[in-house]
Amino acid sequence: MNKPTSSAEVAKAGKVPAGMSAEEWQARIDLAAVYRLVAHYGWDDVIYNHASMRVPGEPRMFLMKRHELLYTEVTASNLAKVSMDEDLDESSGVNRPGFTLHGGVLAARPDVNCALHMHTEIGMAFSALKHGLRMLSQPAVRFYNRIGYHPYEGLTEDFGERERIARNLGDGKALVMRNHGLLTVGRTARDAFVLMEHLAEAADIQMRLEATGAELIEIPPDVCAKTAEQFDAHDRGRGQADWPAYIRILDGIDPGFRT
Repeated sequence: MNKPTSSAEVAKAGKVPAGMSAEEWQARIDLAAVYRLVAHYGWDDVIYNHASMRVPGEPRMFLMKRHELLYTEVTASNLAKVSMDEDLDESSGVNRPGFTLHGGVLAARPDVNCALHMHTEIGMAFSALKHGLRMLSQPAVRFYNRIGYHPYEGLTEDFGERERIARNLGDGKALVMRNHGLLTVGRTARDAFVLMEHLAEAADIQMRLEATGAELIEIPPDVCAKTAEQFDAHDRGRGQADWPAYIRILDGIDPGFRT
């Protein structure tokens, strides 16, 4: 996960509550930032859709938005902390489909600490394209051999669907949930968010290009493989510098997400 230089640096971002580790507080700040960024980019759906974060040091626990909150109302302190092994619904304060999806993904992928799911109109339209993601743009190439597809089964309320979602995601970075929307996963909040930003761009670009009816140029497989590896290296290195920039955007809008 994104870790501060020191506990003191975390405390400067917001007082760490008693009984909570600095690492968990930082994870809360990062996840609250994801929710606020989703709202800033116009991807939110009133109180629906979700992002989640594994709790540092408690691998079977995760954080997510309380059901009734708008994305712009999410803060570090009001995130719900739940066990992925329980069977929860709105009576416990969290959305049942969101809890089912995110708990299942995090349980199946110990390498993933953050997941982001959304269903914008473009994302839902794109998810219904039988041929799926085409290598038509640089954002698309990020997902070369790193994206899965999951057939629509209705609202994600049945724990039995978790296994199928995990199988279709595999060890990939993203999942197209057919006739539903998009999911991205990452080691950090930054990774999950940036991947969603690029997947949304790739979907939008593809939809626009295919609507022209013109002959399109597909990026060759060898170039796709090379570029996807370049993106992997980028995300492990200099790409991490963009997350503080996103945080500065939020601080300029409303730093209340840190509280």
